[in-house]
Amino acid sequence: MIPTFNEAENIQELIEEILKVDSQIEVVVVDDNSPDGTAALVEEMAKENSRVHLFLRKEEKGRGKAGVAGFLKALELGANWVIEMDGDFSHHPRYIPAFLEAIQQYDVVIGSRVIHGGEERGRSLLRCLITKFANSYIRRVYHINIQDCTSGFRCFRKAVLEALPLKKMVSRGPSIVEEVLYACHCLGFSFKEIPIIFEDRKHGESTLSLSKLFSTFFMILRFRFSPSWK
Repeated sequence: MIPTFNEAENIQELIEEILKVDSQIEVVVVDDNSPDGTAALVEEMAKENSRVHLFLRKEEKGRGKAGVAGFLKALELGANWVIEMDGDFSHHPRYIPAFLEAIQQYDVVIGSRVIHGGEERGRSLLRCLITKFANSYIRRVYHINIQDCTSGFRCFRKAVLEALPLKKMVSRGPSIVEEVLYACHCLGFSFKEIPIIFEDRKHGESTLSLSKLFSTFFMILRFRFSPSWK
């Protein structure tokens, strides 16, 4: 499941790489009506390959709502496991087999940049420091023993997504990653982190901003002390 906004330079190659991993894998792209034509490219691929699905959203936009819509769409399509990942190759398809192996024993598998074997490449020192601070902050607030709490490269069992209060989640932006993480923690699901090398995007521009970062830090407190789904 890939939420996208302006990923025309990456999305076709990414989907091709994902489909090569295993003949049973299907791809759901949730696009927020990208002005660069991302949806049109995916639509053409979907016409040629039944394993590619486009969910075009024209009304309620945002990474958070797109993520929830993507999970629900994957369940509707009958997925047993769902991997969420970014559309810019920072989450590389080469790790998908490791996710699928680990998910046989755990409920949620997280692609981690900070455990042994994991790494961040191509990012500024400031961005790396922000990630380090954010992970420390989330661990303290959530009382959770996960090293890479901000990773959006994750795999979920079908039963986990069915149990999550997805329709009650309030995140519109990237804080959806932490909202889902905390809900999984509260529901007692098991976690496994596997090492990944996170490589900063080579094409296109990130939609992350300082305002979104500050909003996420506030939302983390909200999820902890006043979750909308409890």
